[in-house]
Formats: sequence, structure tokens, C-alpha cells
Amino acid sequence: MPFQLKIDYPETFPDLLQESREQFEWEAKMAMAVKLFEMKRLSSGMAASMLGIDRVSFLMGLHRYDVAAINLEEDELMEDLHNA
Repeated sequence: MPFQLKIDYPETFPDLLQESREQFEWEAKMAMAVKLFEMKRLSSGMAASMLGIDRVSFLMGLHRYDVAAINLEEDELMEDLHNA
């Protein structure tokens, strides 16, 4: 059974953002998954799994958060090119 995270927020937040409660809560989950992916704490597959979506859908949504799907340092990229 998966663990569950509960976050309290003012009931006015969804209205302020002109979203439904469900949209606001999805956006909060997505933002957390994206940030953990950006920090290299979660793989794209793990982040997608946390959201209950497929990996490709997660990667396709990263542009909305200005996060690159491929985030390699120069030395990592050069190593990948060398190994290709």
C-alpha cells in the first residue's frame, strides 16, 4: 500500500488560481514530481509513477515548468557521446 502525503492549504487557493480543487491538487502533485526530477532525486519513470501517468506523458509535460527532459552536465553528455 502506498504512503500518502497530506498538505493543508487555504480553501481560497484554487479560486485564486481559477482552478477547481482537483486541478489545483493535480498541479501541486505535478510541481512536486517535476522539482524532484529536476533535482535528480527521482527518475522520470519514478515521477510518472508517483503521478499515476506514463513516463512519456510526464516528460511531455515538463516544458510547462521550464524543465528540460534531458538534463545532463557537459561531462555526462560527452561520456554519452563517447559511448554511443
